[in-house]
Amino acid sequence: MFDSLPAGPGCVLPDDDGQTCGRETGESPFPLCPAHVAVVAEWAEGSWGVTDLLPAPCAACGSRVGVRYPSGWVCAACEWRVGDVLDDGLPPPRVDVVYYLRFRDRIKIGTTANPRQRLARIWHDEVLAFERGDRLVERRRHEQFADSRLDRSEWFEAAPELEQHVGRLAAGVGDPWALYARWLGEAAALRG
Repeated sequence: MFDSLPAGPGCVLPDDDGQTCGRETGESPFPLCPAHVAVVAEWAEGSWGVTDLLPAPCAACGSRVGVRYPSGWVCAACEWRVGDVLDDGLPPPRVDVVYYLRFRDRIKIGTTANPRQRLARIWHDEVLAFERGDRLVERRRHEQFADSRLDRSEWFEAAPELEQHVGRLAAGVGDPWALYARWLGEAAALRG
């Protein structure tokens, strides 16, 4: 990748006097000395920001991930500028989800527009996954896994088909709550 870069032991960028710097590049894969690498890094952070945890959850969507610029923080999910006043006339964004909870050897399939509040009231061992959807999607899942349903409840045996479905939903998702925060951010960004 770096084969086309100029060969040589020293930094190729000019110093303040306009002459090639020439200082040692050390372990850098670029023909730049540590001082010029720092200048480039500072420029990149100012132009593209640095992704990091927000000082507090985003007031607009609840996401914890932000981008830090020299001018301040922006939510990485909904691009809300941290510190801006929320429009009190707008309700929080609504994202309906179908949730999958594990309690011992059972899995619950339910739906809510406020998973933190709803799941706080349900005894469970683990949040397995979230799926975007409302009662219609929930009903389809209940029908899809009807052979594993316990009585007429929202609880199901942890049958292989259901576990495979949950596995597909959770694939590549380290934390279901982060996925939900992203959906909230997208909903907030779409409404402007």
